[in-house]
Amino acid sequence: MTKPSLTDLLHAAVTAVGGTERPGQVAMAEAVAEAIDDNSHRLIQAGTGTGKSLGYLVPALAHGERVVVATATLALQRQLVERDLPRTVEALHPQLRRRPQFAMLKGRSNYLCLHRLHEGAPQDEEEGLFDQFEAATPTSKLGKDLLRLRDWADETETGDRDDLTPGVSDKAWSQISVSSRECLGATKCAYGAECFAEAARERAKLADVVVTNHALLAIDAIEGAPVLPQHEVLIVDEAHELVSRVTGVATGELTPGQVNRAVKRAAKLVNEKTADALQTAAETFERIMELALPGRLEEIPEDLGYALLALRDAARNTISAIGATRDKSVHDEDAVRKQALAAVESIHGVAERITNGSEYDVVWYERHDRFGATLRVAPLSVSGLLREKLFEDRSVVLTSATLKLGGDFNGVAASLGLAPEGVEGEDVPVWKGLDVGSPFDYPKQGILYVAKHLATPGREGTRGDMMDELAELIEAAGGRTLGLFSSMRGAKAAAEELRTRLDQPVLLQGEETLGELIKNFAADPKTCLFGTLSLWQGVDVPGPSCQLVVMDRIPFPRPDDPLMSARQKSVEEHGGNGFMAVAATHAALLMAQGAGRLVRASGDRGVVAVLDPRLATARYGSFLKASLPDFWYTTDRNQVRRSLAAINAAAEADGK
Repeated sequence: MTKPSLTDLLHAAVTAVGGTERPGQVAMAEAVAEAIDDNSHRLIQAGTGTGKSLGYLVPALAHGERVVVATATLALQRQLVERDLPRTVEALHPQLRRRPQFAMLKGRSNYLCLHRLHEGAPQDEEEGLFDQFEAATPTSKLGKDLLRLRDWADETETGDRDDLTPGVSDKAWSQISVSSRECLGATKCAYGAECFAEAARERAKLADVVVTNHALLAIDAIEGAPVLPQHEVLIVDEAHELVSRVTGVATGELTPGQVNRAVKRAAKLVNEKTADALQTAAETFERIMELALPGRLEEIPEDLGYALLALRDAARNTISAIGATRDKSVHDEDAVRKQALAAVESIHGVAERITNGSEYDVVWYERHDRFGATLRVAPLSVSGLLREKLFEDRSVVLTSATLKLGGDFNGVAASLGLAPEGVEGEDVPVWKGLDVGSPFDYPKQGILYVAKHLATPGREGTRGDMMDELAELIEAAGGRTLGLFSSMRGAKAAAEELRTRLDQPVLLQGEETLGELIKNFAADPKTCLFGTLSLWQGVDVPGPSCQLVVMDRIPFPRPDDPLMSARQKSVEEHGGNGFMAVAATHAALLMAQGAGRLVRASGDRGVVAVLDPRLATARYGSFLKASLPDFWYTTDRNQVRRSLAAINAAAEADGK
């Protein structure tokens, strides 16, 4: 039998999901197939509306070897597993003569732990998991969540937190889940045979396509112990997020609360002398943290250095002592021991990492009004790690709507540990970049307006002229506005001010769950939605409810961001342009994502307004503009108001 052509397979899949075949999607599918066949690497930019999920799923399924697809957002994971994969597999079955299997795999703490559910959380035996609720009907939010989780445990087939609707708080979930370090292991656990996390792993081992997230991909790469099954092809969707997710996984932290909890858990399992040493080290660390001021620690202060050494040594002795003792009087001893070990090992690992003082790590203090001080350590760069762990022994395809910054792929490629396109050499993964464009006609569907007449935003203080401009734009648009702010303080100030000045309702991130806010924003065209980081990337509202996207300023990282400023300094020390490589690239990525919220369908029309004159006047402005969709560009405030009024009138005439 002749092998079905990629074109025929793609046509069948697109028909099955009720989509339209697009030239960009075909070009993408061909590039993915070529990368898989050549065992090479691709960076593919596919604009909104391209149908990129099918652009990579069809060639991956046709290939026949195991493929891992890693995504950043829960929404895309769900879309792949619940919609795209089932339909595509059915559509391709007649031509492939097989039904590829697929499965979702996440980190262990995403699954309900039956041992924890039935035996209780061992760290607080005196506050047994459900005992406090047995005597009376729980009235607290936590109590209600826990009882609902207990009922859900009897019904769920997956135990996956994301299948629970509505969701529960992190605090409630932590009562019935364990990290991989805390897990007893299937062979030692009384519930091992029924374990949801183990079942998910078994399904993944049998699947042709495994859908996972960037965090688990990072854990798989960093920790050395494979979590994902062997695979020949890796597809990273939403690849613009990968570096920050990997950095997050590779970041360690120490807080007094975390250390004190570890002391409590370990005390019942070790002798008094060992417990006292850990307690003393914890108290010394806590005293130092009370005085900690936020900012980078280019050198570890002497007192902190001594405290961390004491903590490291006491933790190491505690780990040895926990491993060497047995106490049958402790209820559920194995679980108590495992959890104590996990807590103390975590502290030992971070204390040792900071005291070892690698030049490739950045250490800093953070302060939070509610939680006090945190000591953090993160890698200066994850590019070397990604180059070494990601691109060896498999074909890698990285795709997103925003991978080309300033007109080429080299900036994103460098952050992934890749040399510029076309450079070859030993230990240099070779890759090709491809921009398959977008099916949308950006110059006709959207306007990029830069408010050149406004004052340059300063670091502090309200911007009266910016507020006036924002109010006028929203009035001209008749609402329909997504306000993207570079800080939560800016979003709050704008919401408070404009609620007193405008007739249009203003929703603010944090006042409701994100899902609820987006639903309410989409339901009423007159409504505005203001917020910060997650709105720059997580809003998909086609149609007349989102016809004006406003950015209050260019979203450069804060000058006092310890990690970003350390990365910038490092680039400069190596002869590069730190501002362009770090700050401008960070801003370009966010602005490209933010501008992408405007046109989500072929009928969408609107304006992206940037209320920061530097986009028009600064030298780096052309780099940032080249990273955005190719909208019609203007700095004429009267022109943009007329355009918004016309778009609003057309939407109202359509009865929407």
